[in-house]
Amino acid sequence: MTTVLFLAPGYPDEMPLFVRGLARAGAHVYGLSDVAAHELPEMTRRHLDGYLQSSLRDEAGTVEAVRRWVGRPGGPPSLDRVICLWEPGVILAAKLREALGVPGMGVEQARKFRDKDLMKQAVAQAGLRVPYHRRASTAQEVRDAVEAIGYPAIIKPIDGAGSMDTFRVDDAKELEQALARMEHVPEVNVEEFIDGEEFTYDTICANGKILYEHVGYYRPRPLIARQEEWISPQTMSLRDLDTPWVRDGVKLGHDVLQALEFDTGFTHMEWYRKSNGEVVFGEIGARPPGARTVDLMNFNGDIDLFAGYAEAELHGTFSQSQERKYYVANIFKRAQGQGRIRHIEGLDELRRRFGPAIVNVDLLPVGAPRRDWVLTLISDGYVTVRHPDKETLFAIADAVGTDLQLYAG
Repeated sequence: MTTVLFLAPGYPDEMPLFVRGLARAGAHVYGLSDVAAHELPEMTRRHLDGYLQSSLRDEAGTVEAVRRWVGRPGGPPSLDRVICLWEPGVILAAKLREALGVPGMGVEQARKFRDKDLMKQAVAQAGLRVPYHRRASTAQEVRDAVEAIGYPAIIKPIDGAGSMDTFRVDDAKELEQALARMEHVPEVNVEEFIDGEEFTYDTICANGKILYEHVGYYRPRPLIARQEEWISPQTMSLRDLDTPWVRDGVKLGHDVLQALEFDTGFTHMEWYRKSNGEVVFGEIGARPPGARTVDLMNFNGDIDLFAGYAEAELHGTFSQSQERKYYVANIFKRAQGQGRIRHIEGLDELRRRFGPAIVNVDLLPVGAPRRDWVLTLISDGYVTVRHPDKETLFAIADAVGTDLQLYAG
């Protein structure tokens, strides 16, 4: 039976489902994180064989703590896998593998999935189109990079996740404003702004082979959605991957995984399609997509990718259905006003109009405090809808965006 060390088994919110999937697939799962055991979600605690609390930021100290823990009472007798599906822990997981002699991604390879500049260098060396880019660690280096690349430009943390602390700048004034807001970021990647539609390419792999693949679509692009509070951002799971709209992006994803020599696990890549049809690599993480996108993928085919990932990770196989039945969308809602949710309007009418097309509703209840929409895409909750026809799905998603309103005060 495989013994797994799982980093950050309680966060983000999907992690308990991955822990459960591994345990149900036959693994002994041990957890490692920086919170007390009683603070872990109940589902996580129920499926762990043991747990070690240690600071994930103190990588050297944590490696030594795990080394002492393995083979001792309460710890794993030995380790066959070290798993981390949370982006900030990918390097630590690689260091643990190397220190403990566990197979899997090492530090040098892991850095190409975390350092956006190294990542783009490796992808470009394979002959694939990436945005023009430069690394910068001072304000002047950022200014020099923007001057070389030209406006508009994107500035993002070198090891960030999602679109947090990411800014588009169109002129010198916006550049200085972005620099002021990024003083806490030690190193950034400055890159060409790609004007086009934004997609994801997501996979589950085992032994260098793609066992499951998925394409997602953002409406609107995340950078736009983060600029205006009134927007209800949509993330979509696409049904047909063999159309001119996305076919070249899927091929790009295959080529990127080959260039980075990815072996086993979940991957989440972002890519762009320009108006002339050119596809451009954005970035890739050795992790699943966030913001409940795995749920979208499950609703797409009526499958369980938490179990499917575990099967691939532990056994190198994938027995879930590959049929794509629906286009699926999450529509994220942001309440009007500040304070606590006091009223939700339009949900009953949407249910009457669209019935079974609404497959999940997870909105903050009346009385709950609003979330900070800048810090989380999930915002004040979301609604999941699906339909086998793309244009019908788009229309339903847009109706949820306009007709469902949350009010706070």
